[in-house]
Amino acid sequence: MTPIFDTHSHYDDEAFDEDRDELLNSLKAGGVGKVVDVGAGIPSSKRALALANKYDFVYCALGVHPDEVGDLNEETCAWLEKEAGEQPKCVAVGEIGLDYHWDVHPREVQKKWFEWQLDLARRLKKPVIIHSRDAASDTADVMKACRAGEIGGVVHCYSYSAEMAREFLEMDFYFGIGGVLTYKNARKLVETVEYVPMEKLLLETDCPYLSPVPHRGERNSSLNIPFVVTKIAEIKGISEEEVRRITWENAHKMYGLS
Repeated sequence: MTPIFDTHSHYDDEAFDEDRDELLNSLKAGGVGKVVDVGAGIPSSKRALALANKYDFVYCALGVHPDEVGDLNEETCAWLEKEAGEQPKCVAVGEIGLDYHWDVHPREVQKKWFEWQLDLARRLKKPVIIHSRDAASDTADVMKACRAGEIGGVVHCYSYSAEMAREFLEMDFYFGIGGVLTYKNARKLVETVEYVPMEKLLLETDCPYLSPVPHRGERNSSLNIPFVVTKIAEIKGISEEEVRRITWENAHKMYGLS
């Protein structure tokens, strides 16, 4: 059976402080082959990098989430550019983007740092991991203006319509699909998974968040991804093994891993 590739996790989160090593060491036996731990700010990017350097099957993405762009200044930008460029276990710049749900920072400030990090990824020749919440059209507009299609990457935890998905597909982006797909109110996401070609889907957890049914509300981990695999297989009318194999290949391709 093809192992699972969790393309977006946050094992550096304090939710895992009590059993992090034990849990990570159990993943292989649970059918999980590779994991990307994604930075959401400068402190979490540093923790993600440390985890990637500790475990052979863990990789990291370094970047600053729109809620954390207050972290960015001349010194931290220099750190991000150096480490994302030089660290062999860093496979992407992320997570970056726009969050109009919480609006922690003014939208123009979010856009400025989103553009800067897209440009950084272009310079480093790394894909991007896009966070976009309640900001579909502005996210697409910034990506188009920055020619993100030439950079490549994934719209993580995709939450918009199938119609909106067309715009991201035109830029040749992947779609991160996780536990939300199993929720009763996930009609839009089910339609998106029906619409998007299998070759553009990636598996992810966003753990410790967004556990699939039947574990909704509990702490999430990569061990829950089989519930998402089952749902994708059902929607696409293919076997669970095909879902695992294709998403494993997709993740390697997007992250530039052999």
